[in-house]
Amino acid sequence: MSMAPAFFNEMFDDNGIRPHYAKLGDWTQHMPAELRQMKQAEAEALFRRIGITFAVYGEGGDPDRLIPFDMFPRVFTQPEWRRLERGIKQRAKALNAFLVDVYGRGEIIRAGRIPARLIYGNEAYEKAVTGFVPPKGVYSHIVGIDLVRTGPDDFFVLEDNCRTPSGVSYMLENREIMMRMFPALFRENRIEPVDAYSTILRRTLASVAPAKCESDPTVVILTPGHYNSAYYEHSFLADLMGVELVEPADLFVEGGFVWMRTTEGPQKVDVIYRRIDDAYLDPLCFRPDSMLGVPGLMDVYRSGGVTIASAPGAGVADDKAVYTFVPDMIRFYLGEEPILQNVPTWQCAKADDLKYVLDHLGELVVKEVHGSGGYGMLVGPKSTEDQIAYFRTRIEEDPDNYIAQPTLSLSTCPSFVEEGIAPRHVDLRPYCLVGEKIELVPGGLTRVALREGSLVVNSSQGGGVKDTWVLAE
Repeated sequence: MSMAPAFFNEMFDDNGIRPHYAKLGDWTQHMPAELRQMKQAEAEALFRRIGITFAVYGEGGDPDRLIPFDMFPRVFTQPEWRRLERGIKQRAKALNAFLVDVYGRGEIIRAGRIPARLIYGNEAYEKAVTGFVPPKGVYSHIVGIDLVRTGPDDFFVLEDNCRTPSGVSYMLENREIMMRMFPALFRENRIEPVDAYSTILRRTLASVAPAKCESDPTVVILTPGHYNSAYYEHSFLADLMGVELVEPADLFVEGGFVWMRTTEGPQKVDVIYRRIDDAYLDPLCFRPDSMLGVPGLMDVYRSGGVTIASAPGAGVADDKAVYTFVPDMIRFYLGEEPILQNVPTWQCAKADDLKYVLDHLGELVVKEVHGSGGYGMLVGPKSTEDQIAYFRTRIEEDPDNYIAQPTLSLSTCPSFVEEGIAPRHVDLRPYCLVGEKIELVPGGLTRVALREGSLVVNSSQGGGVKDTWVLAE
């Protein structure tokens, strides 16, 4: 008889409620079911009224679908958060050093620490920026690092997101709604605020203004438009930062600079926080059929006339095969041991790893190297024989396109479900901002697998979101 895995419960241990959750225990005891249902309906109405109906993490799908909001917050102590913060900053620093290196001399490849084909043959490697060092040596200005917990002191990095990680509007709105609905909770618990995020983001973007910027930099957010699944977030961040939200048709290139069309005439743009993929940024450099691009943008970028955040080419650092080498990057560039560990990973491109994966498909999680959003993924223990057979064929046809990881015992956090309160599996995405300094607000986006027994937290697969608290000392 197989034993069910023992999941780490973040609220309870053998002695009862962990001290940092004690006040939440009292809160739930004194909340009758009718009040909970009323508050849940109120939260959903607020989300819908505000307009947060996009598919979080750019997963597409129904743009008017509401991501379920779980009112039960997740809590971290100050010592837990300090360790996470150090580890996240260390990782963001190493990832940026790696990007500068692989678009430059490629020292890590020369040293034999990472195979050249993984980088130079990678579809996310942009030859157009080879030899170019962006301002302050920063390629990835917003790094979303996905973390899972398996024990009291055991945190693992599931993946790095170095291009345009989304979902931060949920982090901010989850807090706003919780404060509005349960003000007494915030009076009783000293919780670190997250509302400085937009101020830090604007400061970060301004700090990487291009060489040719001689005054206060003009920052804009570039969106593909209101049909994009994350459009709400684009407009939300533009409002919070007090910057213009622009679509590609609002921008043009002239005289070595990028200009924005305004009712008072053209205005020079210095920093573009883009939420458009590399391939669509400039039809003269990337996809010639792109209707979303700004012709000539890359020439201005390479000549120091504008900063693009995150930089074109940053995606090579968050490839799932490259991920396996991040601990080596930390040692190579920083001369330090990694504070946060990777999940053990088998690379199907290696013959021995491939054999192991094919022999153990029913036990492993298999992912496409470029996949995202919970798609292109096999969760072995939860899959049928037909699904496993289908994946076996796909892996055998193209082993380079797959990695595999053990099925982790993700920690659980109490969640409000129809039956009352029950443990559900969670992960965490903090948002690390990299410019002149590396900063992050205390907290992040906690995603929760609301289906009983599910380990998949992606909203496309039935996941929800909840507020993340870091207690002040």
